[in-house]
Order: sequence, then structure tokens, then C-alpha cells
Amino acid sequence: MDGSERRAPYYRSVGREREVFRTAARERLPVLLKGPTGCGKSRLVEAMAHELGRPLVTVACNDETSAADLLGRYLVRGAETVWQDGPATRAVRSGAILYLDELAEAREDVLVVLHPLADHRRELFLDRRDEQISAADGFQLVASFNPGYRRGPKDLKPSTRQRFVAIALGYPEAEAEIEIVSTETGVERGVAKRLVSLASKIRSLTEAGLTETASTRLLVAAARLIGAGVPPRVACRAAIVEPLTDDHATARALGDLCDLGF
Repeated sequence: MDGSERRAPYYRSVGREREVFRTAARERLPVLLKGPTGCGKSRLVEAMAHELGRPLVTVACNDETSAADLLGRYLVRGAETVWQDGPATRAVRSGAILYLDELAEAREDVLVVLHPLADHRRELFLDRRDEQISAADGFQLVASFNPGYRRGPKDLKPSTRQRFVAIALGYPEAEAEIEIVSTETGVERGVAKRLVSLASKIRSLTEAGLTETASTRLLVAAARLIGAGVPPRVACRAAIVEPLTDDHATARALGDLCDLGF
């Protein structure tokens, strides 16, 4: 089965994000997706890569992600030393979509490497090979960023942010989220409605001190457990409560909400 025959990833638009993404790709502009954990940033990229017919190269960034991890490195194979392209280099050469998930978590040298790729130059420089690569047709740089999540001083500098077209995503309105959970998992609409109602209550608990709140991704996980036969209260605790907190008192409070909802 080739790429054109694969089933399109399910993504339910909540605004005009597809239009902006599609136009940015046509105009060769990089895209920055801003939004909380589990709101659909990665799924949007997958759906758009399918729609545009472009291969997708994804890098999950963390505080150990370096420029060499993206660009490539020399490796010893037998008696020879050979160069191996990294994911960014492969994407630039092949005209793929390069998706850097949680870009702000990467090391500073990654951002320095990306700057000439994210502006009008659309070039990547491999200093270890003294090679300059112009992006092939179809290449697009996409990054995601969670503005509500910080580890120490990490953030995206204006010099980086202003190279991107930014799309702000959030959790969908109730009716849209019910549709997403039901369509994604196949559970009855009534179950999806209860899960979305539970998420709404959790999201309103500002005094709970949660680092993150109930995401659409967690609701989908809970719905899948329920659809597979796990009792709803057990599923909600396993897929929603426990991933959100390790504090026993907070977990009990969230568990009570699950009991009320189911």
C-alpha cells in the first residue's frame, strides 16, 4: 500500500488551522503550532502531511536533543568512517515535512541551526562536512510549542518565534470534542459526552494545582479502555486521574469527579 492509499489520519478542525497550514506550505513558510498537551498538534501535522502528499519526518525534542542529532554524524563502520544524515538533513534533501515536537525543549544549538532553514534562505549548513544544502521543493519546517509548560528558563526566543507562522490550538468546544472522542474510538455518544463533561470539570479546577489538565488525548485513551470493556470508573482513573497527578489527595478528588460522572 503506497502513501496515497493509506487511510487519512482523523483530524477534526476547530478553526481555520488547515487553511493556514495549507497556505503556509504553498508559500514555503514554516509553521509553529502552539497549544496545551494533547490538544491535537501532532495529529494536525499528520493529517496535513497526508493531505499534501508529503513524507513526514518527526523529531521528539528534549533537553538532550542537539544539533548533531538533527544534522547527522560520522560513524565507524568496519574500517571506514561514513557520514549518516540526521532527520533534519534527510527531510531537507527529500522535500519532506520536518516536524519538531516541543521545540523549546531542545538545546540552544538546535535553534541556531534552524534559523537559516526557517527564513527566506531555506538552507541547512553541515559544518562537519562543509556542505550547504538548499531545501528541496515541498520541504516545510513545522514545530510545536506548549506555552503553558516550562522547565526552568526554557522558552522560544523572539528571534526564533518570528520566523514562523503561528497557529494557536486549544481544547475544542464541547460538541466538537464529543465528536472527536466518539469518532476516534467508536464509543457511544453518551459515553463521549460524559467524558467531555468530566474533562470540563477538571479543567475548571484551578485550585487543584495540576501541572497539566485533562486533555483530549486522555479522553480518547479512557474511551478506548471503556470500549474494550473496562468499567468506566476504572478506565477514567487509569487514563485520566493517574496520568495527571501523583498527589493522593488530588487523585481522590479527581476520582470523586469520575464517580459522579459515571
